[in-house]
Order: sequence, then structure tokens, then C-alpha cells
Amino acid sequence: MARKGSKAIVKSTVEIMKERAVARAKQIRKAKANLKKAAVARRIKSVGKKAVGRKDSLKLNEPKTFNEKDLRHFKELILEKRRETIEELDTLKESMMDVTTGEYVSENSTYSLHMEQGTDAMEREKTFLFASRGSKFVTQLDDALVRIENRSYGVCRVCQLLIPKERLEAVPTAQTCAEYKNTNMPCERGRIALAKKRS
Repeated sequence: MARKGSKAIVKSTVEIMKERAVARAKQIRKAKANLKKAAVARRIKSVGKKAVGRKDSLKLNEPKTFNEKDLRHFKELILEKRRETIEELDTLKESMMDVTTGEYVSENSTYSLHMEQGTDAMEREKTFLFASRGSKFVTQLDDALVRIENRSYGVCRVCQLLIPKERLEAVPTAQTCAEYKNTNMPCERGRIALAKKRS
């Protein structure tokens, strides 16, 4: 009987120790998260203070949208990319169709070798993937055209500042600054703007 009682005591002691360890781990995680939040807030605040004295700091009267000339330029660029992409999609569509029947090529093509069937299936899959990407890109270009009409084109959806023209020239469908896209952190101009809004 004494053994059963001592086993129960040992078991309950182990369970208590586990519960304490879990509780302590939760406290440590919470403390680390709070420290991380505080460090980010300090960093944003210090960036805002440093930028106040700099010549290239954010101007309060910075334009919130591009002018008509810039919007016209980007609209032409987007329409050209859209036309090129649609031409590529038409070419891909033609390559997926059987010339004699005018229907899409099926997987039931008659080949003497299974390797040829596999290669053909792989090529069809690649063509479909390219067509899918092209179709998605056309949709993104159409969305960009709507933003141009709304005069919200080129405004970062994170910091609400203008995206640099160079980025929009390279990626006309961009909706955020490059730094945010790569790091999920607002760009320096965005951090400064956010710090000014908070103060």
C-alpha cells in the first residue's frame, strides 16, 4: 500500500512541476512579446525623431496622388502590358488546341510510347500554368486601371504615401512600397509618417 501512495505522490508532484513549467513558459513568451513590441515602438519613435531634422524628411504637404500626366503615363504602360499579356494568352490558347478539330488537346492522344504521353502531359500542364498566371496578371492590371480612374493608383495601402515611380515602372500592379513587400515592415518614409500621425 505504501508503494501505491508514494507513486501517487510522485505522479502528482511531476504533474505539478509540469504545470508550473508550462505556466512559466507562457510568462516568458508573453514577456518576450511585450519586449519585442516595445523595441519596435522605440525604433519607430527614434526614426521619427531623427528624420525631423533631416532635409529629406517627410513633408507635410507631400502629394497624396500622382498628377494627371503621371497617371496618363502609367495608364498607357498598363494598357500596353495588358495588350502584350492577352496576345501571349491567345498564343498559349492556340498551342493547347488541336489544329484539325479546333478543340482542346485531350490526354487521350495516341502515342506508341508512354514517355511521349508523359512529355506531352507535362507540356500541357506547363502551358496551363503559364495561361493561369497570365490571366491572373491581366486581372491585376485591370484592378490597377480601376485605381487610376479612382486616382488612388500608386498610393501604398500600408503607409498611404506615394510608391516611388521606379517601382511602378518595374511592377505596374504594385500596391505597396518595395520594403513592405520584402519585409512586412513599413518603409522608412512610412514609419516617419506613422510616427507623425501618432504624435
